[in-house]
Amino acid sequence: MKATKKQLIIGWTLSGLVILFMLFDATIKFLKPVEVIQTTVNELGYTEDHISIHGILALIATLLYAVPRTSILGAILLTGYFGGAIASHLRVDNPTFSHTLFPLYVGLLTWGGLWLRNIKLRQIFPFATQNNINNL
Repeated sequence: MKATKKQLIIGWTLSGLVILFMLFDATIKFLKPVEVIQTTVNELGYTEDHISIHGILALIATLLYAVPRTSILGAILLTGYFGGAIASHLRVDNPTFSHTLFPLYVGLLTWGGLWLRNIKLRQIFPFATQNNINNL
């Protein structure tokens, strides 16, 4: 079975949005504008030194995700990164749907885009059909 052209287009579009967002996220962590420093230090409780480390981790995971051969590893690493972001927002009691769950939304786009464009991933995680439910 092969991915249809429509699945590939939608999958790469979703993945492209994640890649662009994460490249932007990593870039602003390297540039360290005042807003990023204030949010990271004053609101989230990290030191300014941590900002560059977050940027490096985001960049590595994103680059791995962007390359088809390493995209599953990249998605796994991005999932860990998003989990850390969720934990950070929970710790400081940020608003749930706008801040705390935002990394979850990006994670769903990450895996959804990859699932649509990667046939092997769809074989590992298929949607349930009546046939495979009856075989359980």
